[in-house]
Amino acid sequence: MYAIFWLIDTVLGLYITLVIIQVVLSWLVSFNVVNTSNRFVYLVGDLLYRLTEPVLKPIRRFLPSFGGMDLSPMVLILVLYFLRVLLIRDLAPRLL
Repeated sequence: MYAIFWLIDTVLGLYITLVIIQVVLSWLVSFNVVNTSNRFVYLVGDLLYRLTEPVLKPIRRFLPSFGGMDLSPMVLILVLYFLRVLLIRDLAPRLL
């Protein structure tokens, strides 16, 4: 049972990392530090977009507009950290 909780915790941690990388890459593209005409940058950006956008889109619909700032990644990261704490500190000890 510990292995299942460890796997879920690891997947949540990896997804948090993907969201952070996607945010940093979007900033780098916005400030013209990296160029999406580079094939590798485009492929990485597209992969990160496809992995994170299905989760971020409902959050964006829920949040009000803050002008040019997109706070949906921050909300998603907070929710994922909450799930990790709930899983490891609350659910795992009671189920095991």
